Amino acid sequence: MRKLLFVFGFLLAAILVQAQDLSYYLPAGQQYRSSVPEPEKVIGHKVGEWHITHDRLVLYMKALAAAAPDRIKLVVMGTSYEARQQLVLIITSAANHRKLESIREEHLRLSDPGYTGALNYQEMPAVVYQGFSIHGNEPSGANAAVLTAYHLAAAEGPAIDSLLNEVVILFDPSFNPDGLNRFATWANMHKSQHLVTDPASREFNEVWPGGRFNHYWFDLNRDWLPAQHRESQNRLSIYQQWRPNILTDHHEMGSDATFFFQPGEPSRVNPLTPVKNQELTQAVANYHAKFLDKIGSLYYTKEGYDDFYYGKGSTYPDAQGCIGILFEQASSRGHAQQTINGVLTFPFTIRNQFTTTLSTLAAARDLRVDLLKYQREFYQQMAKDAAAAPVKAWVFGNESDESRTGIFVEMLRRHQIVVEQLQQDLNLGKQSFKKGSSYLVRTQQPQYKLIQTFFEKIPEYKDSLFYDITAWTMTMAMGLKNSVVTAAQLGTVKTVVLTDWKGTKGNLLADENTYAYVFEWSEYYAPRMLNNLLKEGVVVRVATKTFTANINGQPKTFPLGTLLVPVQLQSKTRTDLHALLKKEGAAANVNVIGLNTGMSAGGVDLGSRSLQPVTQPSIAMLVGAGVSALDAGEVWHLLDQRFGMPPSMLEAAVFNRINLAAYNTMVLVGGNYNAFQAEKLKTWVQQGGTLILTEDAIEWAKQAGLVKLEFKKTAPVLDSTKQYPYAQRSMIVNAQQIRGAIFQAQLDLTHPLSYGYEEEQVYLFKQNNVFMKIPSNSFAVPFRYGKDPLASGFVTQQNLEAVKQSAAVLVQASGSGRVICIGDNPNFRAYWLGGTKLFLNAVFFGRLIEAGSATADED
Repeated sequence: MRKLLFVFGFLLAAILVQAQDLSYYLPAGQQYRSSVPEPEKVIGHKVGEWHITHDRLVLYMKALAAAAPDRIKLVVMGTSYEARQQLVLIITSAANHRKLESIREEHLRLSDPGYTGALNYQEMPAVVYQGFSIHGNEPSGANAAVLTAYHLAAAEGPAIDSLLNEVVILFDPSFNPDGLNRFATWANMHKSQHLVTDPASREFNEVWPGGRFNHYWFDLNRDWLPAQHRESQNRLSIYQQWRPNILTDHHEMGSDATFFFQPGEPSRVNPLTPVKNQELTQAVANYHAKFLDKIGSLYYTKEGYDDFYYGKGSTYPDAQGCIGILFEQASSRGHAQQTINGVLTFPFTIRNQFTTTLSTLAAARDLRVDLLKYQREFYQQMAKDAAAAPVKAWVFGNESDESRTGIFVEMLRRHQIVVEQLQQDLNLGKQSFKKGSSYLVRTQQPQYKLIQTFFEKIPEYKDSLFYDITAWTMTMAMGLKNSVVTAAQLGTVKTVVLTDWKGTKGNLLADENTYAYVFEWSEYYAPRMLNNLLKEGVVVRVATKTFTANINGQPKTFPLGTLLVPVQLQSKTRTDLHALLKKEGAAANVNVIGLNTGMSAGGVDLGSRSLQPVTQPSIAMLVGAGVSALDAGEVWHLLDQRFGMPPSMLEAAVFNRINLAAYNTMVLVGGNYNAFQAEKLKTWVQQGGTLILTEDAIEWAKQAGLVKLEFKKTAPVLDSTKQYPYAQRSMIVNAQQIRGAIFQAQLDLTHPLSYGYEEEQVYLFKQNNVFMKIPSNSFAVPFRYGKDPLASGFVTQQNLEAVKQSAAVLVQASGSGRVICIGDNPNFRAYWLGGTKLFLNAVFFGRLIEAGSATADED
């Protein structure tokens, strides 16, 4: 019987998918302009018959803009990493287009608490940003965008005229062009003429890493706040130009679900989000319910998803007087798939998404005045909150690492946060901030809510379950010294508003007759400079002991990790070497200093064995099924985009058959590596390789016999003598997962893995339950957690006890090689720059760690 039902579902799916005309999707009785091309005439297939590729999506959007110039202005925001265009269609009435700039300027006055003029809410259009498929393998959104764009371009009648007069729509048909195209190719290449609905079929099971991510395997839906990727930066530029009233974010979820729209879990709303935001979210939700009821679709709200992390597309707007709306449609993943609810077809998923684009616009039109007034009141309240708050500004900076500070400055400025540069030194307690390399952000400015998000910690939580991370204090992530500034302290501070960040370093302080060149390791891009020098065949040595030299008659002590370029050992001419150092120093914002003698004024001399040769890294990273694509993408992006030293990425089939002698560094991020030959990897390490393990790759390595260490066990969660309600099981069990919290680690500044750090503390991001015991050889633990490690975020008491007095980083000798275990993620989401030095030190200096400074491999 089950077989007959499956066959019937198969045939029904084939009929449904291959027979859907526009009438299946579009509102009944709606008339459309014949001059506007229907999708099939441009993209070459019916909507839902095939997954639209990004090139055809762009082609159709451009065709609509050409056919309906009175309604559509097409803007190319920029391009993705794979050079695909990111479009936004500004859709509104012809009358509004004629005065579009004045509409935008007037709309921005809503978010300017300093504006005291009158605002005509009755005449002002609402602004809605509609965005689709930020996860590329959640394609029903982008495919629904085809229908919505057609409807808005071609529909005729009083209803559409009223809508376009009262709403300006910023229409982004594909948040993630590269991921969407990757997935569309996969789904289309596996489509059968007679559709297969078996969930086990290859069509529904992408190969690693899948289409969810962008080119570098990042989840762009977590990048709204840090905005480290070009897709996000392009999008934020449009968002901040307009500051919409509603932003929609169309996603997909598991195939056995139905349809979700916000509001989400009431107890998981960010405490900085106003209550009025959730009230308006519910008011908009009533429209979604009405429209989905009309077509008979099942849906749910207020469970499963939250409004906590401001780095997500549906929550980022909540910090700016906007209503963020998340849609989650059960995914067909391919063209038709058998589920517990029957056969779920691709056209059905598209129709639900399309229907809620219309319900959103209807809500925006009907609630227009309420939305406009809310945004105005939101920013006025922000001004009052900022005025009442004791913190009047935040100051931050690091004179020894200008570039890392600059990356944070640019992050803030992307969100229209005003940053000022100190024009005088500022001493606050034990902290000193130097003019020129330190910056100040006043809280009394429109983006006060986002400023809180960037700088403050969340002190308490209403819930113990979270859909995403629970802490993201950016100064901790960046590893930047920072302090609050009170009104009294702010009164005498001299600053200048920053318009464009530029470093002050990158100078070559030497002539061609110098004896040796030195540069310090503290600057963020020093590893890029070092790698480029090594690629050019330059001999470079690193100081494992300090030395002092006289510079312009003044003694200067160079710290551990300082890089030395002895002129005598080079194959390049003095002139060529001088020119190369000048170029690389300028590009990396690193000062290069010339020394005229090898005799130090203090410490070791330049010919000492303590200045050890640095080997150019040849890096491989193991990837493929079982490995976290997110973690691997973070390493790939870091090494490629920031430092110009991309790793070779080896899957199991290749790793198991090739000679590994070409690599001196191997990276294993979180994941399972059972498909890889562990003995081969162990032999490679023992022959002198540096193996870098992060997160639960350490657990795999222990099981595979690659490392010898012990893990701390957490205390029992449940008391066996008590009876717990079954309904609480999920809450109790799931709360034990560390969803993402910030911990402070203590570091040994004399250890090679600490080169470039100046403070004895560093903040690390933990999103796992890996708790390494501290071994008897304390030299093997250069980074460790102390008695009170929690800095920000939610963690259960059981897990907190396990983190206390545990090893954050542990080093093991294995033959001639070294295994470096980093229990957490030092490269989290491309903005955890405080961990970059740790990771790059492991790459460049892991081979320098003496065997006595590591736990011993006794085999």
